[in-house]
Amino acid sequence: MQKKYSQGRALIAISKATLLAIIKNPGSIFFSLVFPLVFVWIFGSFGNGGSSKFKVAIGKGSDTTNQLYGIIAAFPLLDLVHYTDTTAERIDLEKGRLAAVLGINASLDENKQLKYNVKVTSTNASVQEVAQLIPILENIAARLNPHPSNMVSIEKNIYSVREYKQIDFVLPGQIGFSILFSTLFGIAFTFYNLREQLVLKRFYASPVNKLNILLGIGFSRLFFQLLNVIVLIVVGKFFLGFTLSHGVLTFLEMIFMSILMLFVLMGVGLIFSSIVKSDSTIPLLINLFALPQMLLSGTFFSISVFPSWMQALCKLLPLTHFNLAMRKISFEGLGLIDCWQNLGVIGLWGVAIYCMVYKIFKWE
Repeated sequence: MQKKYSQGRALIAISKATLLAIIKNPGSIFFSLVFPLVFVWIFGSFGNGGSSKFKVAIGKGSDTTNQLYGIIAAFPLLDLVHYTDTTAERIDLEKGRLAAVLGINASLDENKQLKYNVKVTSTNASVQEVAQLIPILENIAARLNPHPSNMVSIEKNIYSVREYKQIDFVLPGQIGFSILFSTLFGIAFTFYNLREQLVLKRFYASPVNKLNILLGIGFSRLFFQLLNVIVLIVVGKFFLGFTLSHGVLTFLEMIFMSILMLFVLMGVGLIFSSIVKSDSTIPLLINLFALPQMLLSGTFFSISVFPSWMQALCKLLPLTHFNLAMRKISFEGLGLIDCWQNLGVIGLWGVAIYCMVYKIFKWE
């Protein structure tokens, strides 16, 4: 009696063989693990030092018609921002994105002399910036005309919050960076070489289910890359103080986001492997797809540094939403449901990409 062919064994065998091939390639380990770890270590060690320009907001109800406000608004070392959403203002303040919120009020004393009161509200996430901001405000007060020494009173209100460290921004970006390049290079070159060597053609002619062939090779890449993600998170958590708001639950949600992004990028790699005529073209296509995302998706710095029109372009990229969701989950403690917009954009990219894979993927 003929023994029934085991699709499960075939899937496991393909996954195992492909995983061994990945591990034996030193380039895979360097670019997907060592390179991002170096970036994490360097950027994560920078700390939260002060900068040459301070981002400050004007508090709700402040008097913006007086002379003091005019000088503050024109002062070159201050970057004045206005919030319509007080919740967004509070979040930025507690994360250290905002040095302080200034409450400015003018009144007349008993001698009918004009007095200004400046209330500086900040958090321990920006304590170094506030230490430099106070002398700047005192310098601004000296520019008032007339400017008696008691014309301006400055009051500090600094409250404690969970510290937002540099590593809390850097690590999610480095996970995205690692996933982006290692997955694209790994999948594109793997499938191109398998097709050129007629291995895919032989697989196609075998009794192995076609989906199992793709999943087997894909699962090995997924497993290898997830190991790298786990190492990055563990190093960040225990050596650099990376924040996991809800511990294990946050860790699992970050792993889920990584799996979702991996599947999307594996689809891109399949497309590249199918449309190129030679392997020398693959790096060009990968760089055309990946470099804009690396620079415009908030991997190394916030997209808020760009003009508003460019920020709109940044928000079309899947890696932007991956980075945003990972930071919301890790530091802010939000759940996957709270990140539904980011998940939706990544999901739409996935649907579009795999529709293209279905149309153009080649077995030979």
